[in-house]
Amino acid sequence: MSDIITLRGRVFITCQIKALTGLHIGGSSTGMEIGGVDNTVIRDPLSNTPYIPGSSLRGKMRSLLEKSLGLHQNNPIGQQVRIHTCKTSLEYDAKGGCPVCHIFGVPGEVEATGPTLLVVRDTPMTKASKQALEQAHTDLDYTELKTEVAIDRVTSAATPRNLERVPAGTVFGPAELVFSIYSDADIQRLRYVIDGMQLLEDDYLGGYGSRGSGKIEFGQIAVSARSSKNYSQKQDFRPPYESLYQLEQDINDLIAWVKHIIPKE
Repeated sequence: MSDIITLRGRVFITCQIKALTGLHIGGSSTGMEIGGVDNTVIRDPLSNTPYIPGSSLRGKMRSLLEKSLGLHQNNPIGQQVRIHTCKTSLEYDAKGGCPVCHIFGVPGEVEATGPTLLVVRDTPMTKASKQALEQAHTDLDYTELKTEVAIDRVTSAATPRNLERVPAGTVFGPAELVFSIYSDADIQRLRYVIDGMQLLEDDYLGGYGSRGSGKIEFGQIAVSARSSKNYSQKQDFRPPYESLYQLEQDINDLIAWVKHIIPKE
């Protein structure tokens, strides 16, 4: 890779995220009383409202893209989690190579280092959903309790446990994904970000997805861009899309538009 890194511009994707089923993104249970909630959700410490961490969105998109592309899970993170990481500059390849490591980054100790392309912000609950949940008198502030029962396969003894979830229908937003462009190859890698969002819609966000939680939907998707040549000017790509499917139909037009807005130096 060259020692000179030139930022040509950035693409911004903003959207709303709607929970189609109850959403559980785990938080700290510190201070919970015995007999209380076993699995709490993460909350903003100032407003006490649940939110979607950028790390949850980003991490699930990376995991799903790695599976979709069939990448080798060669890097252990802790004792239970493994992710894909390019180990050499040849494998990384600035002009092509692995899109996941370019978009989401690699550990600093790996030889194939380069600028991480994607930033994902934390996403708050919308004011409308906050007000609706305040009026709904939910089990806890802004959340519901879902009781699950573990059954002993031998004795048939039942052990109930409480799961805290954000109710279905809750909307979070605006979510913001910021994608940096350093080369023409990066512009083509933008396709994988949209693919990652679609893979996430078809899967689940947070925990307990195999038991019904975490189905989400992206909506009101707006795309804009800034060129480094005139960074103060932000330009919009078409009116916001109601669904991710609609944006996917225009992906080739989007790539051509980004090439026009963020030209070569």
